[in-house]
Amino acid sequence: MNFDLNKLVRENIRGLTPYSSARDDFRGEAKIFLDANENSLGSPLLKWYNRYPDPHQSDLKKAIAKIKGVDAGQIFLGNGSDECIDLLYRCFCEPKKDNVVICPPTYGMYRVNGNINDVEVREAPLLDNFQLDINQVEQLIDEHTKIIWICSPNNPTGNSMNREDIETILNNFNGLLVIDEAYINFSRHKSFLQELSEYPNLVILQTFSKAWGLAGLRLGVAFGSKEIIELLDKIKPPYNINQVTQDLVTEALGELDQVNELIKELVGMRDALARVLEHIPGVQKVYPSDANFLLVKIKDARNVYDYLLAKKIVVRDRSNVQLCENCLRITIGTENEITLLVKALKDYAKK
Repeated sequence: MNFDLNKLVRENIRGLTPYSSARDDFRGEAKIFLDANENSLGSPLLKWYNRYPDPHQSDLKKAIAKIKGVDAGQIFLGNGSDECIDLLYRCFCEPKKDNVVICPPTYGMYRVNGNINDVEVREAPLLDNFQLDINQVEQLIDEHTKIIWICSPNNPTGNSMNREDIETILNNFNGLLVIDEAYINFSRHKSFLQELSEYPNLVILQTFSKAWGLAGLRLGVAFGSKEIIELLDKIKPPYNINQVTQDLVTEALGELDQVNELIKELVGMRDALARVLEHIPGVQKVYPSDANFLLVKIKDARNVYDYLLAKKIVVRDRSNVQLCENCLRITIGTENEITLLVKALKDYAKK
């Protein structure tokens, strides 16, 4: 591998002078802030949120760094992982010139953001066992391939990708390999976070929407080399993470033991549901999962989906997704929600 970040980044981004907010200009301690044109009298509802948030999320990054075992300078925070995905495209992919590789079935925003940014999206479909087709990935790569996107554990299939396959790509690809670990906390496999120092072309995405149960706050995380993170910071909106999110996530980070207990409980519920589903007539296969959902192959999946919807139970119909024909994706709900789901599926089977 001959990785050169300077050659990878877009020329206009490399020479960009980023926007400097009022809080970027100020360093140190102060008691009176008359620099950012805020409403100094506050709001009638939330008087303490009248100031702009820390544009660098410094305290929050320090708290995350301590838990994740990385340097704070290796962390970028986005308005959901979707912002991280979009900024990676905008930073490294030249519209109408560069390309990326995705491995469907996978998370749909890799393609959507590629289309938005006018970047060619090449497909290396997963094998029948939902693992990477390394040979196909290799054949798609050329001098204009800037990013390979891998979701592990994968959405919607739920499985983790073979670590050896990922390492093969990391060792032989001169562009960025982005591993989306949104569901890693539910997995038996370890994160690639500890390999950041070994691979300068590695970017890891994680989120607070899944295991941390904070989807409504919209906080995604990108981990990478300090050089890559500096580039993302250069092009992000000035105040992309609001103060409420920063405060509540910082508070949640202090409850790590409780979060780990909830993860353990969800994994147990996932495995128990898988065993129950396997014995319901019409269910053809329950795929192994390292996530907080199950991919279930079921006879007449669309009709089952509509039946559940009539019962006010919403699952995700993935039947139109490559390799997921006649499959429903079922999120692990509460005990009561799972009970109602199982009853509805059994009732359908009796029709």
